[in-house]
Amino acid sequence: MGSFIKKNKKEIVIDKENIPEHIAIIMDGNGRWAKKRNLPRTMGHKAGVEAIRKILKEADRLGVKYLTLYAFSTENWKRPKEEVSALMKLLVEYLKNEIRELNENGVVIRISGDITKLPKDAQEEIKKSVSLTKNNKGLVLNLAFNYGGRDEILRAVRSIAEEYKNNELELEEITEERFSNYLYTKNMPDPDLIIRPSGEQRISNFLLWQCAYSEFWYSDICWPDFNEEHLHKAIYDFQHRNRRYGGI
Repeated sequence: MGSFIKKNKKEIVIDKENIPEHIAIIMDGNGRWAKKRNLPRTMGHKAGVEAIRKILKEADRLGVKYLTLYAFSTENWKRPKEEVSALMKLLVEYLKNEIRELNENGVVIRISGDITKLPKDAQEEIKKSVSLTKNNKGLVLNLAFNYGGRDEILRAVRSIAEEYKNNELELEEITEERFSNYLYTKNMPDPDLIIRPSGEQRISNFLLWQCAYSEFWYSDICWPDFNEEHLHKAIYDFQHRNRRYGGI
């Protein structure tokens, strides 16, 4: 069975048997969305949370198994203190307001990033949400918060170096598969599809190791305006690409 949407007044069909197992999204454009409307940037971030609700539900309905959302990068600390503070509060509010429904729907909350740098209330809310949902069997919602791809790789290298130094690891044991086990995304498949709205076409330090063979989908739509139809379009385009993984 397929899922139908309209494209230029024509129906296109999503192959429900070929849904990306893991979709990652760089949620970009909240500030630009607000600026166009003469609103504070914080209002753009609040509108972005509404987009998360819609996309999470639709991804789950379509059968996506893993959804990674790039919510706050290691570089975002450079933003004005007021905006950073607002983002932290939004994270806490989102988890408090949504965790009951997410848990009832079987969603598993995971976090990629160094949460020790976050305010205490944010750390506590994250730990509660992760603990409450850890045994669920549904979609895995992986929130990349205080996350940076280079930082993640450096952490993995340091852990491996420490084990080697302590004679707990041999050089020949350091394989790609072993290395992946030191990353935040341990036991998760690499993303099949990475979506970036807002018109930018760069990776921005996101899943640098994991994106080696991901398909990328870009759009000029700011994240708060990203909806179910845009998700369908991204998946439709994904399904019509030839993924050769270096082969012919």
